[in-house]
Parts: sequence; structure tokens; C-alpha cells
Amino acid sequence: MPERIFPVPDALVGERVDAALTRMTGLSRSAVAKIIDGGGVLADGIPCKKSDRLTESALLQVDMPQPRPQGIEPTPVGMDIIFEDEDIVVVNKPVGVAAHTGPGWEGPTVIGALIAAGRRVATSGPVERQGIVHRLDVGTSGAMVVTKSEVAYSRLKNAFRYRRVDKVYHALVQGHPDPSSGTIEASIGRHPGKEFKMGVVEGGKFARTHYDTLEAMPGASLLKVHLETGRTHQIRVHMQAIGHPLVGDPTYGGDPKMAEKLGLTRQWLHAAELGFEHPVTCEKMVFHAPYPTDLVAALDVLRL
Repeated sequence: MPERIFPVPDALVGERVDAALTRMTGLSRSAVAKIIDGGGVLADGIPCKKSDRLTESALLQVDMPQPRPQGIEPTPVGMDIIFEDEDIVVVNKPVGVAAHTGPGWEGPTVIGALIAAGRRVATSGPVERQGIVHRLDVGTSGAMVVTKSEVAYSRLKNAFRYRRVDKVYHALVQGHPDPSSGTIEASIGRHPGKEFKMGVVEGGKFARTHYDTLEAMPGASLLKVHLETGRTHQIRVHMQAIGHPLVGDPTYGGDPKMAEKLGLTRQWLHAAELGFEHPVTCEKMVFHAPYPTDLVAALDVLRL
């Protein structure tokens, strides 16, 4: 928390510390009480109690809370922190949580969850996307990095833009791809007549996906997918294009009956690994995100 120094004005001499600080800081009475109870207010270097009275010429040292970024509402969510330092925080994003707010989305967000947990995020970027350098779909879980410092935002944003980040997903697809390992190159753009969908379209943006089969099961295959580009819904679109849509993804050709059998209410897709050079220390870092329970349960059914 940033520390601020407040000289006691003559008009507040003799006032209770909590009442005076409410007027001096603009914080609520309860917020001030929380700071005082936590030992975050000193008068001339001595910890204060709420009921203490201010003396003439005293200097108050106050641990002020981090300001909440404008436009970001706290949305408390149980979200595992994989790694955190002064510049970045890497989370295992749960399904049903968006990276940030946007048109038509009023549910929980990664940024809102971090703010609710008292984490700082970088102020760079559009207001609703402060600190965001990449995204995962609402229906996709897994490793996601958010920046906390401005230098981290700038450098990681460029790292994603110039494809210096290793993004590895695990995907459960219908059937058994042949060959079992391969590369898909197909341009992706908005699906004609279906604004909410993407598709392989002429004139779309170049996209390249590499895949390897990790495990073949009855009627399905677990793939390791490496994205060389990062187009919207890239894995979902490319897998449908080769005739092996993601299990649990009816938008892109998945069989609803198979999803129901496996207890899935979303596509089986997880950002399993994220690797990049730390934006400040330049250390090479690789983060792994464990599968959530719904994806594990689906695999257990298939393996019976």
C-alpha cells in the first residue's frame, strides 16, 4: 500500500483519529477503521488507536489502499494464483469467467477477481482491460497472465504481438485425427451471416495450429495443441475444419449427446502451459495449470 503523510490541521486538533482521517482522506469510516486496526496509521511514529485524539503539529503516516481502476467492478471468484511478483500475476482461470468486461457480458472477470482480492493491476490499456495482454474465452480454463506494472504491460503486450510467447493447450476432440500429429494452416475470419462465430474463410487472418495426440480413447482423442498464432476461437475452428470438433462444443460441430454422456457443459479445452520471458528480469518462465474437476471427470468416464 502507498504511504501518505498528513499534517494535522488546526481545525482537527482534539478530534478522534478515525473521524479526522475520514475527513482528511476521503475514505469511508469503516475503511479508515480497517487501516487503523491493521497498524497502518502512525502519529509521529507511534501506532494509533481509533479513539486516540489528534495533537497539535502531529504528522500522520497512513498506509493508503490501492485505488481501484475506474470502470472495473470487483467480482469475487475462487481463482488459483500460479505465480505472482511485483510485475505479473499468473492465474488458473476458471470456466465461466471472462478476461474482462465487454458488450453483453456482466458476469465475473479475471480483472474483477484480482481487484476484489486486493491485487494491483497495471493501468495501461483501455479502462475495462487494464493490465490485460491476452485473453481466454469464457468457456476455456487455464493459465493466463495479467500485468501489474506498466513496464510489464508494454513488454508483454509486444511479446504476444510478435509471437514470443509459448501457448500450449490440451483439447479433447471427437474421433482420432489422422495423422495423429500435424499442422493446420487455414485463414480465420467472421463466419458469413453468423456474427458470433468464426470460421475458415477466404480473406481471413493467417492462422497456424500444431497438434500432437497425447492419448487415444474410445471415440475421442486428447491432444496437445501449440498455437503459433492467436486468432479468435482458433483451436475450435481449426479442429472443426479437419473433422474433429472439440468435445462439448456444439457451436463448432461438437455432438451434444457425447457432451451429455461426459457431463460437460462447455468445450473440453484448457490452457495447460504458458511460457515467456519475464518482462523485467528477462528470466525464461514456464507455468502449468492443472485441469479443473469437470475436465478430469470427463476423461475418467472415457477411460472406464
